[in-house]
Amino acid sequence: MSSQEKLEQSLRRATGDANPSLTNAVIPALLRGIARTAVALRKAHSVDTAGSENAFGDTQLNVDVLADEFFRDELAACPAVVAASSEEDPVEIDMSTSSEDMDDVYAVAFDPLDGSSIIGPNWSVGSILGVWEGWSVLRQDPGKQVAAVLGVFGPRTTAVIAVRIPGREGDAVCVEVGLADDGSCEIIRSDVRLDAEGTIKTRYFAPANLRSAAEDERYMGLVTRYIAERYTLRYSGGLVPDVVHTLVKGHGVYLSPVTAGSKAKLRRAFELLPVALIVECAGGMAIDPASGRRILETPLENLDEKAGLVCGTAGEVEKVEIALLG
Repeated sequence: MSSQEKLEQSLRRATGDANPSLTNAVIPALLRGIARTAVALRKAHSVDTAGSENAFGDTQLNVDVLADEFFRDELAACPAVVAASSEEDPVEIDMSTSSEDMDDVYAVAFDPLDGSSIIGPNWSVGSILGVWEGWSVLRQDPGKQVAAVLGVFGPRTTAVIAVRIPGREGDAVCVEVGLADDGSCEIIRSDVRLDAEGTIKTRYFAPANLRSAAEDERYMGLVTRYIAERYTLRYSGGLVPDVVHTLVKGHGVYLSPVTAGSKAKLRRAFELLPVALIVECAGGMAIDPASGRRILETPLENLDEKAGLVCGTAGEVEKVEIALLG
């Protein structure tokens, strides 16, 4: 059995006999996009602005544009993908090739290259991809997001893949794979799990949006407590590598609270919703620090929605919720 067949078999634990295109076409297309981006990053010794901005006003890098093209190419070649939107071009584009009523079709929302601000010093960055059952990601029950992938570009190219199907939540899977340049993969861990029993001795925290601690004494107190209690700091400034660090180590909490002076930067469609699905499929929690609600609780009304994030080991997220919200 090939590595790809082994991965498909592993993911089909979550789908049963349903959603065949998800496991044998859509997810492989996303992995090929990650592999192509990894090759381009290794060759892009000069990371420059592309002379353009995306629709949100963010300056685009040459590698941002390339990564976006790679994923769009792969999705366009996948008949099961009928709609796609990207943080680089945040308009949901109809990609269907037939007007017939089809089953087993998907919409994809993705951030092709997250962490542009830390590419210059050659730190690990990543891709974030969410897959939704049906014809659109908008105004849907968040449970319709059936899969998510985090690609990591570091010394190795790896990806964390989660699949959870409505009605089969108990069969959700979360796996980690290593990727070759041609998109072929090898399963590194077939069951990515966050520690639920508190058995891991080293405790990790990643405090994003740390400037807001100067305005919010609750966040300042929380960071001070982590230091006093000898937690280990693991924060790179990249959402993907920091969340994946937590998943690999089996423990950790990522915090990105919001204040009046340090507003939310993470977009729900392209970052928060896919990350939340992966964390939950690994047995963790992902909440909005402003309300304490699950990230996956609120339908997506438009592609520009932003929010804060606290995610990671369930027990640690609950402690943060108490500290920030009382």
